[in-house]
Amino acid sequence: MFGIQHYLSFVTAILIFQLLPGPGTMAILGATARDGVRCGLGAVLGTLLGDFLFMLAAVLGLAAVLAAYPLAFSAMRWFGLGYLIWIGIHLLHSAATGQAATGTAHLGGWAHVRRACAVSLTNPKAIMFFMGFFPLFLRADARPVTLAVMMAHVTLLSFLYQAMLVLAGNLAAKRLRRFPLVRTVGNWIAGLALIGFGLRLALDRH
Repeated sequence: MFGIQHYLSFVTAILIFQLLPGPGTMAILGATARDGVRCGLGAVLGTLLGDFLFMLAAVLGLAAVLAAYPLAFSAMRWFGLGYLIWIGIHLLHSAATGQAATGTAHLGGWAHVRRACAVSLTNPKAIMFFMGFFPLFLRADARPVTLAVMMAHVTLLSFLYQAMLVLAGNLAAKRLRRFPLVRTVGNWIAGLALIGFGLRLALDRH
């Protein structure tokens, strides 16, 4: 279907990858809990934008460029890891001081778009992932438009899942707003999770 072989397996793989928690998931849930559905959807948009840039880069062959210039790959990687850990430290500081997770009042929707996009781009190896993922489901006679269709599938399914995540997260946040301690613990968990993701990626040298 659409020039994609093993179509059902392709869709299933996308859904499974979405179910695996990562920095993007934490950014979406954090934005929703702090600033509501609109900002949560802004974080979704930022995460999708980051993934789209990686998919586009993979399709255009940027993965080969990064492989040929390891210093560029390393620089992108360490910059992204530093930003990811910085956000985690910021959340821990906010929890320790009892401030809002943003450190100020509330972030606007576009601020969450930028932050989530930056978090999504913390792992340049995602380019390599998409470079290896798409060929698994390409038919031998597939046309270039098939790659565009595959990118659209990833984006649409990711949006549907992440939007549901926002709605569920907002419902949970509303019920927990009466308990400040829960929000503080949530900030600690989110901060430690982001730092943990960053350190795990930093230690992964393969």
